[in-house]
Amino acid sequence: MVAKLQDVAKKAGVTITTVSRVLNDFPHVSKKTHDKVYAAIRELNYHPNALARSLQGKSSKFIGLIFPKIANPFFSELLNELETKLSSKGYKIIIASSANNIEAERRYLGMLAANMVEGIITSSHNLGIEEYDEVNMPIVSFDRFLSNKIPIVSSDNLQGGRLAAGYLIKQGAKHIAIIADNDNSQSPTSLRAAGALKVLQDHDVQSETIPMSDKLYSEDEKVETLTKILAEQKFDGFFANNDTTALLIKKILKENHLPDLPVVGYDGTTFIRRYITGIATIVQPIPQIADNLIELLFKRIAKPAEHFDNPEVLPVTLFAN
Repeated sequence: MVAKLQDVAKKAGVTITTVSRVLNDFPHVSKKTHDKVYAAIRELNYHPNALARSLQGKSSKFIGLIFPKIANPFFSELLNELETKLSSKGYKIIIASSANNIEAERRYLGMLAANMVEGIITSSHNLGIEEYDEVNMPIVSFDRFLSNKIPIVSSDNLQGGRLAAGYLIKQGAKHIAIIADNDNSQSPTSLRAAGALKVLQDHDVQSETIPMSDKLYSEDEKVETLTKILAEQKFDGFFANNDTTALLIKKILKENHLPDLPVVGYDGTTFIRRYITGIATIVQPIPQIADNLIELLFKRIAKPAEHFDNPEVLPVTLFAN
């Protein structure tokens, strides 16, 4: 069987990123680490990617994209925007879907680094991947803190939560369920929940936060959990962490002949706004997000040693049809 980069990393007892750094002659790699990696290479008869090695010092015209779920309408539309805009600048993309799997994301990060893409745009939903801090390559992040050296492009999640809560109050909701991530980090859905909670508290409206993360819940488990919650008829309004969850709530209400309740989703893709009725949504400005990610990445590529602050947070809007 042909040895792979991850086989070398495992044999040498280092990360995939470290193997990549050794192969590409990055500075600040100790002799001990260098020798361990090359010993593993010789033992496994590993042959580095010839194309990648030939591109050292040259422009590969490839950008790596790491996203959690390509099937998600929001990420699908954002990827399309990124590909279109990068293509117009003469760049090609390599797409990696981490599927909310930490090990998969580690492998993809190492693969992209080893194959000498010029930079990486990531929307990692996996916390605690230390390799992001080790990769000596221009990286920008969408909506997630990964490392002090990786700038973040984001839309205003706090304001999105405020807008959602205000809409539900205007619809007459008195007891609102907020569906958010399971972690207590500064994740996008946690910030959205915080924004909503502040408005609801200011208006003395009851609410409860229901933890429900795509990382921990399968689609079947989400259906089962939401069906139980809706059957209790405890809540009269819902703020969902994304539009697919909002649509699922509406579907369960209809199938179980339950009262039609106000539901606010999040992301507001073109598809949702054009073809779906019955839910409100918070619209993220996808074209502007793509523009900012590309602009910031190219700045980092041009000046890799320079520190760049996070650009201004992009505004969101409420759409209801």
